[in-house]
Amino acid sequence: MSNPSEATLPPGAGGGDDVDETRRKLLLATCIAGGAASGAAAWPFLASMEPSERAKALGAPVEADISALAPGEQMIVEWQGKPVWVVRRTQEMLASLKKDEARLADPSSRRSDQPEYAQNEWRAREDHKDLLVVVGICTHLGCSPTSKFAPGDPSMGADWLGGFLCPCHGSKFDLAGRVYANFPAPDNLPIPRYKFLSDAKVLIGDDKA
Repeated sequence: MSNPSEATLPPGAGGGDDVDETRRKLLLATCIAGGAASGAAAWPFLASMEPSERAKALGAPVEADISALAPGEQMIVEWQGKPVWVVRRTQEMLASLKKDEARLADPSSRRSDQPEYAQNEWRAREDHKDLLVVVGICTHLGCSPTSKFAPGDPSMGADWLGGFLCPCHGSKFDLAGRVYANFPAPDNLPIPRYKFLSDAKVLIGDDKA
């Protein structure tokens, strides 16, 4: 006759160490496998919910607030991993663009990269011709020029009217990003597509209506 104090237990539930350890290992392995499978299935969905950094780098437009940009000042906006300069030119700066055309390699920007609305002496939209929007990468070896806006800058010469200097190999550009002749850079600085959302904001990388 069995001892009443001893209950009959199901097989494997009698508290054996080996049995419990085997069960724990099996349960853990099952959980890990199931978790990995569900995680693998969920990852593509989760990834699809996030903005693609590559897509943004390849062409997403960038909005810039130019409300605080004073005449004669420049700001730099990153677009497609490149520095884009936005320069609010003064009337004196605009007037200088005609004065040095004889010394430029491509004064009419015929072989340069710019949208059709920037194919003019200002290389800008006519309704905002004071604002230059240009990619600040030298067309020689990809260096980034520095601004040299002051006319007659001692480091540039007494006949300097203002513009940009590439410190790597000495290429010079005027205040429309046009390269001077007889310097290493073969072409003018490129103008990206852009449009004004208002007088205070410009969208770089998109010009669709």
